[in-house]
Amino acid sequence: MFIQTEATPNPATMKFLPGRVVLDAGTEEFLSVEEAEDRSPLAARLMEIDGVEAVFFGYDFVSVTKNGADWAHLKPAILATIMEHFMSGQPVMARPAALGAEDGQEFFDADDKEVVDTIKELLETRVRPAVAQDGGDITFRGFRNGTVYLNMRGACSGCPSSTATLKHGIQNLLRHFVPGVEQVEAV
Repeated sequence: MFIQTEATPNPATMKFLPGRVVLDAGTEEFLSVEEAEDRSPLAARLMEIDGVEAVFFGYDFVSVTKNGADWAHLKPAILATIMEHFMSGQPVMARPAALGAEDGQEFFDADDKEVVDTIKELLETRVRPAVAQDGGDITFRGFRNGTVYLNMRGACSGCPSSTATLKHGIQNLLRHFVPGVEQVEAV
């Protein structure tokens, strides 16, 4: 098994591509060993590596965020853990998160449903695929008074360039295509 690695715009996060499907649908994020132990054998093993702060699963990748440790020391342990897991045949997820648990409830005025549907479509077709390339995910959280609220996860969370992505990329895209959108904020 050959696992490719890619740097992400977030220097604290690296993307690992095992050459197979990691999650059939959706994304999953783990920010603690306790959270991972209950839901994912792979995430639990990765979180036990000294220096690993967070683990994020996408369709065909695993993003790992470190907490100050050196990639030269972490990368071999992460690669070995991912390889051993996939070779064992164990599932990536023992049990998925409760539906919507990672993002909470969406909020928007019922009168804005058409605007929200357009925002969600643009996020799904234009933003999320590009962000997944960088090892992260951005999901709709809410819309109120011209402001779109988005949840940033994986490599996007805490990334130094995430503010630029949010303000100059996503905000400009949504303002161009969706009348009524004035700004975009991360939650």
